[in-house]
Amino acid sequence: MRLDELGALRSQSALNEKVSLLRLVGRLDEAFDIANTALRQARFTGSREELANCRIRRAQVQQFLGKPDEAAAELTHCVLESETHEWAAVAAFARENRGKVYFEQGELEAALADFTAAVSLQEKAGATPALLESSLIAVAVVESYIAEGTTSR
Repeated sequence: MRLDELGALRSQSALNEKVSLLRLVGRLDEAFDIANTALRQARFTGSREELANCRIRRAQVQQFLGKPDEAAAELTHCVLESETHEWAAVAAFARENRGKVYFEQGELEAALADFTAAVSLQEKAGATPALLESSLIAVAVVESYIAEGTTSR
């Protein structure tokens, strides 16, 4: 229903919401196309911070499309740029998503580093307790996977 409500709206926020909703319902090709449209729009009319957020959303779609290497590369660029400019919330968003990609690829130490950094960045950005809890759960899950891996050897 929400996708129908958004219809042909072309604002940055509407495009970003469409990307997220389409990704969640599995319409990944459409999500990728709209993510590219949002990215182009942010490049021409938005701030660099908005552009980084759009790149993160596009990387999420790439991950769901089965392109984890491309997603990780995109997210790495976003992490570097956002941390360089001290955009704590954007950096946390990028690190959390890159952590998910690393976790999916079995790179547990890298995932743990990103999830842990995301928690610190979220605290710095004044994130809500619910968002912090979500990231702390991700840290605990990865730590348990790592512990299981070391005890089974």
